Amino acid sequence: MTIYNYIALKNNKDIVKGKVEASDLREARSSILKLGFIPTKVYEEKSKADEAKQSKSISKGKMQKLGLQDKMDFTSTMQILAQSGIPIIESLMFIENDAAKLKVRLVAKELRRQIMAGATFADTIAKYPEQFGQIYIGLCKAGEDSGELEKTLERLLELQTKEANIRGKVIGTLMYPMFVIVLAIIIVLVMLMFVFPVFKEMFDGMGKELPWITATLMSAGIFLKTYWFFAPIILGSIFGGATFLYRWQPSKRKIDEYVLKVPLLTDLIQFSNFANFIAVMQVAYDAGVPIIECLYLANMTLTNHTLKTKVETATLKVQQGQHLSVALRSTNVMPKMILFMIATGEQSGRLGDMLLQATSFIDKKLDGIIDTMTKMIEPIMLIVIGSIVLVLALALYLPLFNSYMAD
Repeated sequence: MTIYNYIALKNNKDIVKGKVEASDLREARSSILKLGFIPTKVYEEKSKADEAKQSKSISKGKMQKLGLQDKMDFTSTMQILAQSGIPIIESLMFIENDAAKLKVRLVAKELRRQIMAGATFADTIAKYPEQFGQIYIGLCKAGEDSGELEKTLERLLELQTKEANIRGKVIGTLMYPMFVIVLAIIIVLVMLMFVFPVFKEMFDGMGKELPWITATLMSAGIFLKTYWFFAPIILGSIFGGATFLYRWQPSKRKIDEYVLKVPLLTDLIQFSNFANFIAVMQVAYDAGVPIIECLYLANMTLTNHTLKTKVETATLKVQQGQHLSVALRSTNVMPKMILFMIATGEQSGRLGDMLLQATSFIDKKLDGIIDTMTKMIEPIMLIVIGSIVLVLALALYLPLFNSYMAD
């Protein structure tokens, strides 16, 4: 048997504290109810050493931004416990004590503290947009207002799972070309720094002018072998410069605009963006959020600046009284099948169902695009590797061929 501490309400107004002995948490709650109290917090009594250790570890931490997997773990636990009829405070206590990551325990501790002080769950998480994000906060607010927080948590978990799947598919598609590019860079550096300098004396002994491609690569190899520390500096500068250009808003806007003009790549960008957009729209709409707020929440998922700007313009048109499908059609960036489904949903009064169908359609379309890109990437990478090998081989053997032909 285990001893459980509890905090409960007596006559729905007086707070009482005590201890009960039970085999598990459920039995402890039942024992408290038999005493005529309403339990608000029940937890296993720990030794002083355990409590001091946990208090010390939590006090050292600071509130950090939750990653997608962290939010999924938090939401999943909250949804399971809520479905089991366990109050929010006890659910947060469980996460605070047993979550695998310290930052999740810190968040749960702070949320529990504020809720016990009289705040609601939605109002409390609204104070931490960096940890949860505006979409999470908005949907929880709608779920709490409608009395369907448990169902909203389930929808949020589905939404996060979908986002993780999309992210995994896109990253998985890009992993192969990135690996090939890194491998190609390593091969080129090894050839330039260690192979080309070995041939220098032999080429000098021929007494003939080297082809420009050989001379260029030979000079680069000798330079890198002498000043080898420039190699990581150059690679780091290229990577840092590319990262800066992608994050710097003026250049990012140009990049986002350009990628929408590249065949197939534009389909990947559009469908990966609108997959999350429509999913959030559907979840928010089912949670009872007004259509304008649905659009604002969904627009936060768009990562492409061009798409985001055009949808913001459509949102303003809807706010002015225009139909959703008409406003989105004016953007000229949303797939026509999605527009047709939204228009059908508006006319039939089944917008939520049609948004759900649109989500399934986008998922299937995105899978097809990713499969096509994966099949195209393989021959493209072979061509790239083959071209690199050809250039290096020509640089090494052209002087030999020229010498042979001259003789």
